[in-house]
Amino acid sequence: MSEEIQSRVRASFARQTMMTTLRAEMLLADAGRCVLRAPIGAHVLQQHGAAHAGLAFTLGDSAAGYAALTLMDAGAEVMTVEMKINLMAPALGEALEAVGEVVRAGRRLLVVRAEVFALSGETRKSIAILQGTMIPVAPPAA
Repeated sequence: MSEEIQSRVRASFARQTMMTTLRAEMLLADAGRCVLRAPIGAHVLQQHGAAHAGLAFTLGDSAAGYAALTLMDAGAEVMTVEMKINLMAPALGEALEAVGEVVRAGRRLLVVRAEVFALSGETRKSIAILQGTMIPVAPPAA
């Protein structure tokens, strides 16, 4: 992947205040693939002590979206058209990691998926799978 695309994807990620709030970081951005990680902090727990499903959804949606952005034309930004999530296990551990990838890049829409893992020490457990559609949009006016 070109340095220009890598820079564009990372700059877009840096503008997401939600990612800052969640203390998420981008571990990888490559052609059609993106990996994000966020700690499971006290501010993102549900009533049973697991990470809230909203954290899993947000990370999976963003990882899939940035995977899509890596394949879009220069000057484009990305938005989610629709996204489905299957929650498979409680999100228990120190962090969540979302691996997003492009399934098919069409002329106008990109079909994406993401898998979210709960990380606890050396253990990595799949806790959610997402599938959705992304669309290129014009960047916001400066």
